[in-house]
Amino acid sequence: MRPRRPTSIDVAVGRNVRIRRLAKGLSQSQLAKRLGLSFQQVQKCEVGAGRIGSGRLVRIAQVLEIPVAVLFEGVDGPAKARTQTLLRLLADARALRLAQAFAAIKDVGLRLSIAGLVEEVAAAIPRRRRRRK
Repeated sequence: MRPRRPTSIDVAVGRNVRIRRLAKGLSQSQLAKRLGLSFQQVQKCEVGAGRIGSGRLVRIAQVLEIPVAVLFEGVDGPAKARTQTLLRLLADARALRLAQAFAAIKDVGLRLSIAGLVEEVAAAIPRRRRRRK
């Protein structure tokens, strides 16, 4: 009997667990301890390699202090591709830190300047890589 492969839903739910864990400021080990799991089990769940049972989903939502439905965000719907891209971005701990810090800046002009700076840096990266070759 062949083992079942994770579905796109498994991957999306795992990604959402990671996003919410990072937003809460928890490490995989901390979440695992609160769930009574090993950090490797949490790691497998977050990458979608292992299916998460309904009881465990409820417990994860309780620990993260969110409704269970939040873990299914981006699973389907008309804006699925855009939502998936945004959620994938937030799954990166550094991107989440940047977004949180940016959101804390109240000065609109400063926020605009920072956004422009980041866009300029991003636009310059391919040019620098071409010169190095």
